[in-house]
Amino acid sequence: MASLSVSAELGGMSSHHLLFFFPASFCTPCLQECLKPKKPVCGVCRSTLSPGSRALDLEKQIEMTETTCNGCNKKMYLSKMRSHAASCSKYQNYIMEGVKAVTKEPLHNSRNFPNRFTFTCPYCSEKNFDQEGLVEHCKTLHSMDAKQVVCPICASMPWGDPNYRSANFMEHLQRRHRFSYDTFVDYDADEDDMMAQVLIRSLRDK
Repeated sequence: MASLSVSAELGGMSSHHLLFFFPASFCTPCLQECLKPKKPVCGVCRSTLSPGSRALDLEKQIEMTETTCNGCNKKMYLSKMRSHAASCSKYQNYIMEGVKAVTKEPLHNSRNFPNRFTFTCPYCSEKNFDQEGLVEHCKTLHSMDAKQVVCPICASMPWGDPNYRSANFMEHLQRRHRFSYDTFVDYDADEDDMMAQVLIRSLRDK
């Protein structure tokens, strides 16, 4: 297979001014492929797409369908809408207002939900532990600390008491947090619904 070595210089400098040298080899088929004129290709396999026929019936329908600009309320055919939208300042303001409303809504709602994914160590205040990381951190560094602390995992739960201090936090971690609540608990479920589901499942197990 034929090959071509390519070197790169900066600004056409002479050999004694050469700053960088990038050797690279390309096979002939790849070079020929790069030199081919650009054609429509498949986005997956990069094969050349065969020319298709125009959807004349769809074009006709677009030209005959009437719509209204959401910005200035002017009526026009769909075929004219794209060019109109590019120059209509009221339509552009309408789009921007929609974008602002969409971006503000999630930020507003997210403040109403407690963080149940990262926790702060109640002993040393180190942050950003997941549940398993917090358990491992406390076992490694605070296993001998007898201070009564609030469990940050329990405090984030709907039934948790953020003021309750565990008398033996390490034992609490070992018993209550060996697994993630996310695996077994639906935080959005109503308490009565959860109780009903438990009763139904207990009857099925008998």
